[in-house]
Amino acid sequence: MELHPSPRASSLAGNAVLRGWNLARGLQNRAGFRLGSESRGARRRCCSLGFGGPVRCSSETEKNPQLAAARVIYGVAPAMGHNQVRSDDIVELPTVKPASVDDLLHVHTRAYVSGLEKAMDKASEKGIIFIEGSGPTYATATTFQESLVAAGVGMALVDSVVDASRITQNPPTAFALIRPPGHHAIPKGPMGFCVFGNIAIAARYAQRVHGLKRVFIIDFDVHHGNGTNDAFYDDPDIFFLSTHQDGSYPGTGKIDEIGVANGEGTTLNLPLPGGSGDVAMRTVFDEVIAPCAQRFKPDIILVSAGYDAHVLDPLASLQFTTGTYYALASNIKQLAKELCGGRCVFFLEGGYNLQSLSYSVADSFRAFLGEPSLASKFDDPAILYEEPLAKVKQAIQKAKHLHSL
Repeated sequence: MELHPSPRASSLAGNAVLRGWNLARGLQNRAGFRLGSESRGARRRCCSLGFGGPVRCSSETEKNPQLAAARVIYGVAPAMGHNQVRSDDIVELPTVKPASVDDLLHVHTRAYVSGLEKAMDKASEKGIIFIEGSGPTYATATTFQESLVAAGVGMALVDSVVDASRITQNPPTAFALIRPPGHHAIPKGPMGFCVFGNIAIAARYAQRVHGLKRVFIIDFDVHHGNGTNDAFYDDPDIFFLSTHQDGSYPGTGKIDEIGVANGEGTTLNLPLPGGSGDVAMRTVFDEVIAPCAQRFKPDIILVSAGYDAHVLDPLASLQFTTGTYYALASNIKQLAKELCGGRCVFFLEGGYNLQSLSYSVADSFRAFLGEPSLASKFDDPAILYEEPLAKVKQAIQKAKHLHSL
């Protein structure tokens, strides 16, 4: 792992911060969610314990029974600037504890974790450094600590959802609105803007802390979640299912990559042809995702929610719409209710058009709440073109054959 200062990385870092702030503003201004200093029912005072550190909030209800009563729980990395939301239906985690190094070591190598931590001094000296060979990933002086917080948010949301599921048959759905993202980070290092494998760390945490042996991971980012794929490629107790654009970065996730040894059959990669959209994804859910989950019988469902397959996103050429994401969120929530007591946590991954990202995340929240979609106010059917459904059908049939669906 080589570290070099990079002018391009500086620009990327600025864009990442801008995306975080605009996601918050998008939820407020574009999507109808009001972010303010208080939420109804529980006033909390929040302070940051140092730049990049956890946000700790004091509450009038110390044990915060709101978490179990809520319909959606979300957690954020503090740099994103989120505070409170509009009602008791949506509740922010009052405390975020960073992941420990030991938590990371259940997914990543010690050499990588310690090497990145040591690199923070160089990042502090240079301002920003570029990690060579990571395709591409940058680091600042606070990257290590902020990445611990991002991973910690996912773990805390697993705690909240599992705890709630013990006292209600309808636990809240959770969403980790975090940066850096994680699904490209491989066990030996960072990759593709991802530092630590947030969803992989949460999966191992769910297993060892809560005894949830069987974890089903759905990744609908436009890019293959190669890091998550690699972490569990030989593990029969974690099913990783990725839909992604065929031939896109990082070039992994071929349809015949199905796992090895004891894990053979618990990895399903479904590359979709360019131009695949709403019809393709709804068909994939009905014919591949749901049957796989039903057969696997998971104890919890985790979701790498990438919004870069949207037709307006600049980095690929699928044509999902805001309505596609609403349907995915609604269907996955229902799947979790039917199969694993409603235990389900989403993790934010890609999304590079600020407007489509904001609207799509907000519509996912509406799906969790059972509120009507507002996709029609944003999506423009006139920009869509005919989907390559014959090629989509071929890909689906091959996946079904490989996995005996």
